[in-house]
Amino acid sequence: MSTSELENSRLQARSGPDRLLLLLKTRGQQTAARLGQAIGTTGENARQQLTKLAAEGLVETESVAKGVGRPSQFWRLTAQGHGRFPDAHAELTVNLLRNIRDLLGPEALERLIAAREDEMRAAYRTELGPVEGARARVAALAEIRTREGYMAEQCPAEDGGGWLLIENHCPICAAATACEGFCRSELAIFREMLGPRCSVERTEHIVHGARRCAYRIREEVP
Repeated sequence: MSTSELENSRLQARSGPDRLLLLLKTRGQQTAARLGQAIGTTGENARQQLTKLAAEGLVETESVAKGVGRPSQFWRLTAQGHGRFPDAHAELTVNLLRNIRDLLGPEALERLIAAREDEMRAAYRTELGPVEGARARVAALAEIRTREGYMAEQCPAEDGGGWLLIENHCPICAAATACEGFCRSELAIFREMLGPRCSVERTEHIVHGARRCAYRIREEVP
């Protein structure tokens, strides 16, 4: 199933306000007109729903000037809105990591991250092993990450060189914020799974305040 098909299935299964939140999560800031078009209603109807979400503290607006005329009003998620998407057992996870570090030392935490990395590496290698070609492997990796809750997608880079692997959500954000070793480990796995002919660079990082995580992938052609 493609990323767009996955998104459509998620949208169909949600209420109007939840669909708007999902679109803002996966696509970033949008106008009410664009959001209305995406969910099959008018821009005015979408604006009314967004106003209710704003009253709940889930979304906010930003005026963006584009050329001559009135600025366009874009809607985006607030921190509370981002919090509507699950971060698996966030508080428990952070407390466990803190206790491991305090009671057993930082080396124990590194061993925990290494064990998780070994499990991920084995699982990814099984799924990606039969996949040939850099583009196909990037697409397959995005599908794996989507199943794991990262709302991932891949697309060509804007300058035409390589691809972007985009993760619109981080289901382990609390753990990653408490210990960036998890992020370092995942980047190492991506590089290993895509092979020595692909360079992988993280260009956006949720932990550092970005809306999403994004990875720039380039294939070196001999």
